Amino acid sequence: MNSVDISAATWRRSLRSMANGNCVEVADLGRDHVGVRDSKDVNGPALVFSKKSWAEFAGSVKRGQFDV
Repeated sequence: MNSVDISAATWRRSLRSMANGNCVEVADLGRDHVGVRDSKDVNGPALVFSKKSWAEFAGSVKRGQFDV
């Protein structure tokens, strides 16, 4: 498994996020990677996905595939 450096990442959260901080933040890590982390634990771990996988997941969310 290769490691991805997230130390210089610029994290952003959705404009629809609530002020309570219960959200995730996403960062473009360059090349073919996207980072995702918990906004309440900015020094904690981050998940790293390929840009293709993240785009497929985000598209599924937008289409309501995970609605309950």
